Amino acid sequence: MSLTHRVTTTEEYDGPWSREASPDSRHRKMSFNPLASPGTWTPAPFEEPIGAFEVPKWKRILQVLSAVIYCLFAAGVVFGFAAIKPVLLEEGVYRNQCTEKELEDDVRVCYGQELRLNLMFTVAAVSTNVVALPVGTILDRFGPRVSGILGALFITIGSILFAFAGDLPFDAYIPGYLFLALGGPFIFISSFQLSNTFPQYSGLILALLTGAFDTSSAVFLAYRLIYQATEGAFSPKKFFLIYLVVPAYILVVQVFFMPSTSYKTVGELTQTAENTANEIVHDSDDEIDDERMVQQLRDARRIHRDSIVSQITELLGTKDATNQTKEEVKKKNISGVWGALHGKTAAQQIRTPWFILITLFTVLQMLRINYFVATIRSQYTYLFHSAAKAEDMNNFFDIALPVGGVISIPFIGLLLDNTSTTFCMAMLVTIATTIGVLGVIPETWAAYGNIILFVLYRPLYYTAVSDYSAKVFGFATFGKVYGLIICLAGILNFAQSGLDAATHLTFHNNPIPINVILLSSALVVGLALVGFVARRSHKIHRENIEEEAEGARERLMPGADVGVADYGGVSSVGGEERGRRQ
Repeated sequence: MSLTHRVTTTEEYDGPWSREASPDSRHRKMSFNPLASPGTWTPAPFEEPIGAFEVPKWKRILQVLSAVIYCLFAAGVVFGFAAIKPVLLEEGVYRNQCTEKELEDDVRVCYGQELRLNLMFTVAAVSTNVVALPVGTILDRFGPRVSGILGALFITIGSILFAFAGDLPFDAYIPGYLFLALGGPFIFISSFQLSNTFPQYSGLILALLTGAFDTSSAVFLAYRLIYQATEGAFSPKKFFLIYLVVPAYILVVQVFFMPSTSYKTVGELTQTAENTANEIVHDSDDEIDDERMVQQLRDARRIHRDSIVSQITELLGTKDATNQTKEEVKKKNISGVWGALHGKTAAQQIRTPWFILITLFTVLQMLRINYFVATIRSQYTYLFHSAAKAEDMNNFFDIALPVGGVISIPFIGLLLDNTSTTFCMAMLVTIATTIGVLGVIPETWAAYGNIILFVLYRPLYYTAVSDYSAKVFGFATFGKVYGLIICLAGILNFAQSGLDAATHLTFHNNPIPINVILLSSALVVGLALVGFVARRSHKIHRENIEEEAEGARERLMPGADVGVADYGGVSSVGGEERGRRQ
């Protein structure tokens, strides 16, 4: 989610330094469609993007605030599963999955019930990742308004199914939670383009949207607290019927306030200003004999041109574009891996260790994250041999999860912009290993440390993977490659049901063996990833130095007309490129 901040910010400054760029790449429109053809940037075919200067300031402010509000209440509510799970257990959901012996023993939660509830979350988590594929296509083809309305529709269906699940003749809990999960990406991803309402504050707007997404997991926490305070009188049915206000609000906002098409990016605004500058003299002027009339027309066009340029300049701010470009080039150099596979097709990229290792790492980490979210209470019940202490840990986690996401957002951007990708990957592996070790220690201090690190690690991990993909694979194939990584990780998360079964049946509710297996596997893959990235980063750095030295020698040659054609490459007037990394 933070992922979009990484993509949008860098996309604005690609310019002539982008390895896969053509000279006018900064004026292209980035596509949300992961199924688009490699190397293409898909404009919305139904309607041209609008410039923010064409919309009143008050309306743009209202749009941003409205999006933050509905993302806060709907974008990622399904990830508050750990908070609502105790309510569902208290309501006896899936109690019919228990054996007669388990019912006679009056166990708090039986194996079949636990497995079914965790499956509900697994399906939701998988769908959240997989649905990103069609969301991008719909957003590109039909615009953010249609995408937002579809999100509201899915949330409505999910809420109704969940509210009446106890009265329906079929299992409506899993499809209900599934539809709640589907609605989140539709409304969240369609909100990204609102960062262009105020380009000077695009980072702040994206941070607000991402923070709202992370905080939305607290919706179910708030409900659980009310449920407990009313001793169960405020039932899930009442809550989800009241919750229908949220999709209704989204629908009203989308129809009456939100734009039907995306806002123009900085590059597109700059192109608008350049095009307007060429509109003073028209070919049709030659058909007018009256020179005074021609001059009046040109004066009117000049006034119109100056007005538009002035509004765009005010919108973009006064910061020197050259300095912005230099800052972005500096960030690319710091990463150490920028452009590693830029210019290659998606098919070529997914056959490299760059893709294979990050995909394996993502699959394992996502599996660990969702397994912990779904089983935190049962894990600590076994480790502490105390349901009360496990409940305390669960309660602390419910609060820490949204808070940790909000706190970590500003620091994640600083970390990714000012450190190398090798360092970031090494940090991910180190923190993940520490979390794994703390997760098997049956001590209170270890449990609190585990939860704190986990809630800080989760947004860092998701953002770092998207940042890695953008820097290594490039934006021309970003949708396909990153979408494939997340999609595979989501689908393979169905393995969580197998982990639940092994925990209960093979290891008799002991979570330690599963956690050790996941920890060991992630450590091995993580070390391989860090080692590979470190070696390749060193090689890329050495090649860049050689290219700069070659470029310096060529500039000293008399009569040579040499110019920068690409980041890390030098070309002559004839178009010959040297030093391009394969």
